[in-house]
Amino acid sequence: MDTARLSSKGQITIPIQIRRKLGLREGDKVIFVEQGDNIVISNADLQVLKDFQKGMEGAADEAGWTCEQDVINYCKEIRREMWEERYANNG
Repeated sequence: MDTARLSSKGQITIPIQIRRKLGLREGDKVIFVEQGDNIVISNADLQVLKDFQKGMEGAADEAGWTCEQDVINYCKEIRREMWEERYANNG
């Protein structure tokens, strides 16, 4: 178990082992999540990615995607459409 001391400004230093486990580097943001009587600290970027992944569950099946190439093709199609909207009518 790692501990940290709270400064007069409400700051703590996250122990190196915890920073490594969370994949934190200088300048990264952390979030504090209340879970019952506990507060859990997480890497904010990773939490956003996990939330996004959870929100997208089943989307590939609904779209009929069966492999990574299907996703790549979809991204290329979206980029082509965006390019056409932006530049095709500009001469």
